Amino acid sequence: MRTEPSGVPGPDLRHHGDAEVRDDGAGLVDLAVNVRADTPPRWLREEIAGSLSSLAAYPDGRAARAAVAARHGLPVERVLLTAGAAEAFVLLARALKVRRPVVVHPQFTEPEAALRDAGHSVDRVLLRERDGFRLDPSAVPEDADLVVIGNPTNPTSVLHPAGTVAGLARPGRTLVVDEAFMDAVPGEREALAGRTDVPGLVVLRSLTKTWGLAGLRIGYVLAPPEIIAELERAQPLWPVSTPALAAARACVTPRALAEAGHAAHRIAGDRAHLVAGLTALAAHGVRVVGPARGPFVLVRVPEAAEVRHRLRDLGYAVRRGDTFPGLDQDWIRLAVRDRTTADGFLKALSAVLGAPVSPPREAAP
Repeated sequence: MRTEPSGVPGPDLRHHGDAEVRDDGAGLVDLAVNVRADTPPRWLREEIAGSLSSLAAYPDGRAARAAVAARHGLPVERVLLTAGAAEAFVLLARALKVRRPVVVHPQFTEPEAALRDAGHSVDRVLLRERDGFRLDPSAVPEDADLVVIGNPTNPTSVLHPAGTVAGLARPGRTLVVDEAFMDAVPGEREALAGRTDVPGLVVLRSLTKTWGLAGLRIGYVLAPPEIIAELERAQPLWPVSTPALAAARACVTPRALAEAGHAAHRIAGDRAHLVAGLTALAAHGVRVVGPARGPFVLVRVPEAAEVRHRLRDLGYAVRRGDTFPGLDQDWIRLAVRDRTTADGFLKALSAVLGAPVSPPREAAP
């Protein structure tokens, strides 16, 4: 684990998985984007459609904000609704007055991109493969007054212990934890959302991943009231549309939370199936970062750039890894899909690597 100073040239922070399935990739099997397949469900589409009769009125986010607050057992003053988690990163970068922001990588690149766009110099703490990309809080500089970390982390799929993440908190420091994929973890273990005992804690949540709402843009921030007030002042008027507000209310109901919980357990089983198949290719240089806990896995593959191109020829899009700081061009990220899709992908990958095709061995989730 090392700290990389500001100004070090790096990868394209604006590259995201959707680039793999645009234009000529539109017909490929999508393992590049971390949005749950077969979503949004019908009942959620109906809730959103029901809001369209109210489009003549300006959006009123009070009910949705109260619903999100109740879901986490918080007062509404600790909640801010946003147009996806990406907007929240921009608000944090523009509104907070910080001297030394630090981003823990590899992770989602938008936080650093937003900070740099806002004129900040950003230091990186790079987690290492030999440590399993796990966090050592002592690697974060003591004078960092803004620290950003994902949990579970995109793209490594590492789930850091809540106590270890909370250990990054300090007086005078804002600790931003991106929990965009936490609802894909059974029981949301290691979550910090709803905690009020960690000083300077800001938790970001997204509703786009589990519910397939990337095109609608809805997320939220949980933070101390004074931070929420600063972010709200930086936010434009009516930032969240009426359909997105309807989705926010619907996605935090007991019914929705139960469905998300069932989906998390199903994802864990499907992920174990995928990891077993990938592990069977270890003799051909394939290595999976584990234990994976998110709805995606990070995989080292020799000559991954060539492998990606050949997989496209066979009908599969995967996410390149070299645009994440701390990773090189031998990495790819794979979204977890159903077992039939995984078996088709494993067959294609085996063909690309020149490996014999065999059924993946089952593993415990």
